[in-house]
Amino acid sequence: MNEVSIGMATEDINLFSYRPKILVVDDEKRIREGCRTVLAQEGFDVEVAEDGFSGLKKVQEAHFDLVLLDLMLPGIQGMDILEEVRAKHPDIVVIVITGYATLEHAVEAMKKGAFDFISKPFSPQDLRGVVGKAIEYIRTLQDIATEKSRMRVMINCLADGVMTTNAEKKVALANPAFLKFVGYRGENVIGKDLKELNLDPKIESMIDRALAMPKEEFTQLGDEVTSKVDSEKEERILGVWCVPFRDKVGRNLGTVTALHDITAIRKMDQLKSDFVSMVSHEIRSPLNTVLAQIKVIQDGLLGPVAEDQRESLTRISERLKSLVALSSELLDLAKIESGLVTQEREKLDLAEILDEQVEFCRPQADEKNILIDWQSTGILPPVLGNRGNIGEVFSNLLSNAIKYTPEGGRIKITAAVEDGHVRIDVTDTGIGIAEEHLPHIFDRFYRIKDDKTRFITGTGMGLAIVKSIVEAHNGMITVESKPDVGSTFRLYFPIASS
Repeated sequence: MNEVSIGMATEDINLFSYRPKILVVDDEKRIREGCRTVLAQEGFDVEVAEDGFSGLKKVQEAHFDLVLLDLMLPGIQGMDILEEVRAKHPDIVVIVITGYATLEHAVEAMKKGAFDFISKPFSPQDLRGVVGKAIEYIRTLQDIATEKSRMRVMINCLADGVMTTNAEKKVALANPAFLKFVGYRGENVIGKDLKELNLDPKIESMIDRALAMPKEEFTQLGDEVTSKVDSEKEERILGVWCVPFRDKVGRNLGTVTALHDITAIRKMDQLKSDFVSMVSHEIRSPLNTVLAQIKVIQDGLLGPVAEDQRESLTRISERLKSLVALSSELLDLAKIESGLVTQEREKLDLAEILDEQVEFCRPQADEKNILIDWQSTGILPPVLGNRGNIGEVFSNLLSNAIKYTPEGGRIKITAAVEDGHVRIDVTDTGIGIAEEHLPHIFDRFYRIKDDKTRFITGTGMGLAIVKSIVEAHNGMITVESKPDVGSTFRLYFPIASS
């Protein structure tokens, strides 16, 4: 072999955060030293051995990424060394060197675990090619191992429980949090049948449903279960989510199940719900009574009513009706926020939902001669969501746009794909929002009060509900507006992964 630089590309050398270590085992000094010189010049850490026994000893004493192994050695044959290296050090990549350029030797070596072979006599270019391929292969294996290690550490550190199963309902992964939540204290759970974990029947049922899900359907199943570990005084309330895991052609390979402790959330929800219900009931009942009495007076059942008195009673009645509506929306918001925690979600086509909501709101727009400009762009990439909640988002935004747009105005809706999200813009030519109000527009009960809005009724809850729903779907909503020009509400929903 001529001592000529093999000129290995820089990107091939810099595959490691350290110098790759190579062992050359060959009884011909010219081959050993030639390989050492060429590979060392290219940035590798190279050691040599003149026979099989020396080579095996070096492998036992230090780690090598790659071994160049001559098949014809004195004492112990290369094939025997290959078998021992592959058995005891499967992470070492072996390239065999043979002086007999026969297909039989190459096939036998490959069957015993060799990565590749190179025949004597070989040129530096031949060496460059085979070593370059081997280093690329090693890098790929290391990348996979590093990624698996990183994912394992990350998942094990999560406070949420995570478990994956294969299609036969065998456990492939379960982090400590999951095992704690389900009260499992046995031996290593990997490979065990799901039934050995004694899971809540609801969780098992969700896993069965996920595995049976047809490939044209993808739904994130959600539910709640209660769990009590012996060492704990109180029951935990766990939010459970389960989805199928699929290959490129849509076959179900298994499932991913996640558990999240929602005990504190549920307690707060209950307190909030009880308080809101109490307040709403205490407000609505007397208000409805007052409204009924005002109606009696307006109808003249208690005597004649002057026109100015009737107008005053009408204004009072409208204000009271707004308070009744507010109490109802308080209850609706509490129910929505409570239900968002564990609701089931499916793949949705937002264009289809927009079609429905536009048709529903069109009569309201026609009354004010407002044009709704929505041209469905066809099927958008699917998003994972709850159909009812997403419909409520669009309904609220369209209703607001109609309410705050003067007669003869225009509402334009557009849809696009942007950075892994489906983006929906709802733009109107309405009265707009002053800059100082924009930071508060999604706050509960926040209403802009000026000469332009004083005759527009509302509770200030609609946009708060919209924001809650969008964020519960891992989305985002923004607003841009100028007074007397109009407003644009921009929604981002992440595209569903299959």
